[in-house]
Amino acid sequence: MKISDYIAAELHRRGVPCVFEVSGGMITHLLDSINRDGNTRIVSVHHEQAAAFAAEAVGRMTGNPGVAMATSGPGATNLLTGIASSYFDSSPSVYLTGQVNRNEQRGERKIRQLGFQETDIVAMATPITKAAWRVETAEDLPVLLDRAFALATEGRPGPVLLDIPMDVQRLDLTEASMRSVVPAHALRQYPDAAGVRDALDIVLGAERPLVLLGGGIRSALAAKQLRKFVQALRIPAVHSLMAVDVLPCDEELRVGMIGTYGNRWANTAMGNSDCLLVLGSRLDVRQTGADTAAFAAGRSIIHVDCEPGEINNRVAGCRAVVATLPEFLEAAIGELSRRSVPERTGWRAEIAEWKAEWPDIAELAGGRGINPNVFMHQLSAASQATGSYVIDVGQHQMWAAQSIDVGSDQRFLTSGGMGSMGFALPAAIGAAVSTGRPAVMVAGDGSFQCNLQELQTVVRNRLPIKMIIINNQCHGMVRQFQESYFEGRYQSTLWGYSAPDFESVARGYGIAARTTGQPGDVEEALRWLWEDPEQPALLQVMVDTYANAYPKIAFGRPITDMEPLAQPIEMEST
Repeated sequence: MKISDYIAAELHRRGVPCVFEVSGGMITHLLDSINRDGNTRIVSVHHEQAAAFAAEAVGRMTGNPGVAMATSGPGATNLLTGIASSYFDSSPSVYLTGQVNRNEQRGERKIRQLGFQETDIVAMATPITKAAWRVETAEDLPVLLDRAFALATEGRPGPVLLDIPMDVQRLDLTEASMRSVVPAHALRQYPDAAGVRDALDIVLGAERPLVLLGGGIRSALAAKQLRKFVQALRIPAVHSLMAVDVLPCDEELRVGMIGTYGNRWANTAMGNSDCLLVLGSRLDVRQTGADTAAFAAGRSIIHVDCEPGEINNRVAGCRAVVATLPEFLEAAIGELSRRSVPERTGWRAEIAEWKAEWPDIAELAGGRGINPNVFMHQLSAASQATGSYVIDVGQHQMWAAQSIDVGSDQRFLTSGGMGSMGFALPAAIGAAVSTGRPAVMVAGDGSFQCNLQELQTVVRNRLPIKMIIINNQCHGMVRQFQESYFEGRYQSTLWGYSAPDFESVARGYGIAARTTGQPGDVEEALRWLWEDPEQPALLQVMVDTYANAYPKIAFGRPITDMEPLAQPIEMEST
């Protein structure tokens, strides 16, 4: 069997629903084989970065590796931003790149390049993948393909890259070299039983405990277990940006988002807690603020993570529980079944009072035009049919995370560790293709322009994506930064920046589009957006150029001190 035919058959046997790609000479064998095999959908996009983001979304939505392909040289290097996004956000994915023929590779020669478009993508991708390998012989391919799919989902998930020279793709594979499908099995790390008991002793003995939920819960496919655990533990739960969808919006124990742009009441609850159980979060600066000493002061912190290096990395003094989350949750639920668990109605009532005092929709009250936080609640109410909210990077990302009401069967995807503008449209394509359900995409005018070309992919594939463009006619998040630290000198965010009329752009691609800019028109515009749930549509929402994302931790201060009520004491470094 020809190597490329073997790969096509393996993709099908492994249940890969689709591959995302931009055609190029060095992957023509792969494209031809997958096409002739006919069992795996080929989704041709218009930039390899979009292919990588789409594959990442498939991995996050399904728990199985998403797959993207690219040709050598610029095709492969264009994948790198999406690969890094998969790595930092622990998204299982496999990237296949074509490479020049083995006899055209420079090897040890002291030259820059021998073959046309020859590029050492393995060396470039190694720091941002779980593994990156070049296939040197036909016999290597089955073993490395097995290892790639297994490694992508084992332990902490992430991307794996296989670089396959074109001459290897067309070689014949002997029957003896072929391998049957080897299912990936999770690397399980079981917690020490005494450690689980001790952790629960601390949590149950606290007066004002919280659980902090992070994106690792979704990466570990542990959301259902987590919901069962929270119900058994009966203590309030806050979440990070990457865990907006772990608990549904109507869960009584769900508090809200903490961190740099967290809900003010949630950060207040964090600041007043005396015990924190951390599940699936690495406690980076966006969760804790810059003042880690203040974050840790006055509370016990139990940190559960499958990677020991993440514990006590930034926040010192944490009690470590090294385990994979499903195994920890299973043990903890079993232990809780033998315990008496208090309701803590007083603590929960106190948090409810803070939420009533500082509602999200009041942070920008009195501003001009559409209130972005109010809009996100309206969008949620109108979008019951969606399977996912896919959010780009910028101020709109924070307004969405603060205020979108995610249902129990809905997902919330955004770019966290990489924080890459241009993520949402390709990721919405991946979400819609892999699930068959409509996706709601929210992007800013700046971020949407980064992968605008994928509107054609939406049209060609007739994908049910509802696109929301929050258009403030600037790069709002950095403009807000310049307002705080550069005396309102808005170079390259407002000065020297422009955006098109996205309604006209969408119509140019053949997509139904509309614009709204008045609060009283929003609900009718959203009804229009969902008139046909199976068709793409774009709604441009005009908001005030100078609207800021509030609340925001005043940099250098504790997590409870948030702008605009408090002012930063030093310039942000991240």
